[in-house]
Amino acid sequence: MNHLPFEKPVVELREKINELKEFTKDKEIDMSGEIDKLESRLEQLEDEIYGNLKPWQRVQIARHAERPTSLDYINELCTGFMEMHGDRLYGDDEAIVGGIAFYHGRPVTVIGHQRGKDTKENLRRNFGMPHPEGYRKALRLMKQAEKFNRPIICLIDTKGAYPGKAAEERGQSEAIARNLLEMAGFSVPIVSIVIGEGGSGGALALGVGNHIHMLENSTYSVISPEGAAALLWKDSAHAKKAAETMKITAPDLKKMEIIDEVIPEIRGGAHHNVAEQAKQIDKILKASIDELNKMSGEELIEQRYEKFKNIGEFNDDSAIIPADNPSAF
Repeated sequence: MNHLPFEKPVVELREKINELKEFTKDKEIDMSGEIDKLESRLEQLEDEIYGNLKPWQRVQIARHAERPTSLDYINELCTGFMEMHGDRLYGDDEAIVGGIAFYHGRPVTVIGHQRGKDTKENLRRNFGMPHPEGYRKALRLMKQAEKFNRPIICLIDTKGAYPGKAAEERGQSEAIARNLLEMAGFSVPIVSIVIGEGGSGGALALGVGNHIHMLENSTYSVISPEGAAALLWKDSAHAKKAAETMKITAPDLKKMEIIDEVIPEIRGGAHHNVAEQAKQIDKILKASIDELNKMSGEELIEQRYEKFKNIGEFNDDSAIIPADNPSAF
């Protein structure tokens, strides 16, 4: 397994414990006391590191090469998943997967960004950065879900929509805008979950939900830390500083009431145990769908409208500027 730089003390201590266990087994020498002390220290060290993660460290976990993908979670959470392809206009974009499945025995439509797990698959799936046909495929499936009254589950994990010339020629911005418009008016429950990186409009195109949840070590932002650093400080090397300034992590977004729930991750990140992480997602997801299923179509649309209308802060100062003293305002 690939380890991140800040995990080095944990990895080294874990290796030392394994070496002592092997030594004890081979030499038949009782070193259980030393091993117990080291294991106690390991648990304490893991609490210190993983219990106090900085924003940039969460960004690194969200980008981990072995982090579970949408298909990993779909296979853990759902049964009978039948993937559907194509937008009926241009082609099939493998950066977005979607189809019909059963979730706790009820039919649902599930859609998610899909990145690869190695270079070959990443190239095939365009590193999880969709083209317009990907978003149009997602919209086609959402419209089908509304027609048959199925809840929609969206799994968000993308650096952003593909910014290439071909994508722009095929209407990238229109495709994203169309998704935002249509999702706002669907009369079925929509639950969006950020499972990795939630970048820019590419993420928001699947993010207009009644409930929005995030895994503890995922990110959700209008721009990447590197992009923000390049704009603000003219140097992408300040990405760590940007990550701390931008408030893009799940705990920060929960405080600002942009998301509904932070889904706890297992110690060290979701990539350490996909099945256990899926159980954590399942608790929040099932509660969301059960709650939303009690609402009528009109109530779902109104709840979604109110949710997004109330995001952010603004001042409405209705004071009138005195004509004889404009500077008084």
